[in-house]
Amino acid sequence: MTDKPSRAVVQRQRARRANGEGAAEPGAVGHSDFNGPTEDELAALDAIKDTGRWTVGGQEVRLTNLGKVLFPADPPITKRELVRYYATIAPFMLPYLADRPVNGHRYPDGVEQPGFWHKEVPGHAPKWLTQWHNRNADEDETQCYAVLDSVPALVWMANFGAIELHPWTSSLTDVQQPTWALVDIDPGARTSFDEVLVLARLYRTALDHLGVTGMPKVTGQRGIQVWIPVRPGYTFDDTRQWVKKVSRAVGHTVPDLVSWQWYRDDRAGLARLDYTQNAINKTLVAPFSVRPKPTAPVSVPITWDELDDPGLRPDRWTVRTVLDRVGRTGDPLAPLIGMAQDLPKL
Repeated sequence: MTDKPSRAVVQRQRARRANGEGAAEPGAVGHSDFNGPTEDELAALDAIKDTGRWTVGGQEVRLTNLGKVLFPADPPITKRELVRYYATIAPFMLPYLADRPVNGHRYPDGVEQPGFWHKEVPGHAPKWLTQWHNRNADEDETQCYAVLDSVPALVWMANFGAIELHPWTSSLTDVQQPTWALVDIDPGARTSFDEVLVLARLYRTALDHLGVTGMPKVTGQRGIQVWIPVRPGYTFDDTRQWVKKVSRAVGHTVPDLVSWQWYRDDRAGLARLDYTQNAINKTLVAPFSVRPKPTAPVSVPITWDELDDPGLRPDRWTVRTVLDRVGRTGDPLAPLIGMAQDLPKL
């Protein structure tokens, strides 16, 4: 297995940066902006019996029910282990969250019970938690979102039972302008992972042909997504229409694998190339977010070359193994954060 981006991607990125293109915008968030917990802080977490206060990153977070089993893995994964994971992965994960509203998918009683979406910041949230008030929200819509911009904020959200984290694709600078264009290869009931890989490799070919830089990510469940950075100035309609055109070309290449029907029951078990997530407050799971499955799989950015690794699986990494991976290989999506990229006309 190779852990390096493809030669074509590297050459293209170098050429663009040499020409002053594709550089990160001023103020773009990077991994070096965040530090994970210290060994002493982790030891303090381990010392809390079941409920107590944990000082991490300079803030105090009240933790509850740390012994509660959230995932029926072998051995079971408790809330303490989830909190520890999110605190430790924070330097890699926070750059995708720190300047955006976040939608949380909560499973306070564990993943064997139904979860629910929670967007509104509760009244008991700590005063130090960064919050964003959506002044354009209707009365029946979420008024105030959490902004996870620190290790304590991520820990607080994990303690709140938010197993999945879904950031907006626009930032607080202008929530009407996306910073990512998203491709979601959504497998149907009959879709094998080998077929998902066929579709992902077609996107690799299409983006390479167009001279566009993007990077794939396994979802931690069954699919693959492609994240494509864009410069400021695009609207959600712009990114949605652009991804739609590329997706139609990919789908027409292998029509037996793809359905364009909106409803899953109408797709005859085929995959959907979903471009509709390119809309305000439509979200995909964050890089390094945990997924609500028994083994606590994680959504992980990969290189294009890893699509050819016979050992690749969409749920290959879990909360117990992904830290070893990022320790060895880092995050291949990280260089794309804040990249000001034009989307060519199609």
